[in-house]
Amino acid sequence: MANPTSTITEYWDRYAGGVTAEPDLDAAFGWTQWESHGPGRELLGEPATALELGCGRGIEVAALARAGVKAEGIDVSPLQVEQARERWEPLGAQFHQGDVLEFLRGTDQTWDAIYSVWGAVWFSDPRDLLPLVHERLTPSGRLVFSHAEPVPGSSGPQGMYGGGFRGRRVWLHQWAAQSHGWERLLREAGFTQVRVWVEPAPEADHVGTLMGVASH
Repeated sequence: MANPTSTITEYWDRYAGGVTAEPDLDAAFGWTQWESHGPGRELLGEPATALELGCGRGIEVAALARAGVKAEGIDVSPLQVEQARERWEPLGAQFHQGDVLEFLRGTDQTWDAIYSVWGAVWFSDPRDLLPLVHERLTPSGRLVFSHAEPVPGSSGPQGMYGGGFRGRRVWLHQWAAQSHGWERLLREAGFTQVRVWVEPAPEADHVGTLMGVASH
């Protein structure tokens, strides 16, 4: 069977059709890959407005909207955004489809919280993305993000083939940096209050989660 992935957008569209579990808004903001493990929504503070970068199915956006936050999400996948709109816009959630960098460059809106749960912060060049995020945060706003613990010794863009080794040459980059590297990148982008750490897995020798919180 031919591999359907011929563009980066199609790579992300695949996730929309591959997830069948019923979303649980009460369990939103699992920042780590381990169920019921690690910090939760409290990392965002008490925002009145929030934007998720790489929102996927929009579960976290919907949970915030249900709690009274003016919550928005952006994702490159048209299919995931379409499904998120259909399911969650009745709660007041808003969704945008497109490239995160282009979206941030094209708006003058600001948010109290901008966050990424294994999303666009991992898949965007931080030297391009982080200054844009800093500009689009309110003076007391914060950025929160999470992704997989980096492989020791890795730094910079790590390439992967979206269609597999037998598919078309569709590639993505994930950006790797150790905690101190992320802290440096965040300070270079203008953030002054920065904390980046690895949240350990619930079992020894399992993969942890890199987490970052930064504000003006």
